[in-house]
Amino acid sequence: MAKLSQVLRDQRREQLIKKYASRRAELRKKVKDPNLGPKEKDEAIAALAKLPRNSCPTRRNRRCKISGRSRGVHQKFEISRIAIRELGLRGQLPGVRKSSW
Repeated sequence: MAKLSQVLRDQRREQLIKKYASRRAELRKKVKDPNLGPKEKDEAIAALAKLPRNSCPTRRNRRCKISGRSRGVHQKFEISRIAIRELGLRGQLPGVRKSSW
């Protein structure tokens, strides 16, 4: 199990990402707009830099919904490889079967 503080930190990041998503998208649209002048683009870049650092979606860390593990997390199930194996062996994941050849 991951440290509770790390899991809570990632949850706070997720809330900040949702809170500033529209503002961040608006500023990024201005930065990429070819019709704006360099001064307006510089102002948009400066405003983007003033947003909280943890509101950037790339700082989000995917974690296992069961254990909080940050590594080896499967996107489809949102759980770690270890949890997938345990649940798959118990037959609790639909469509997942242990392979044998």
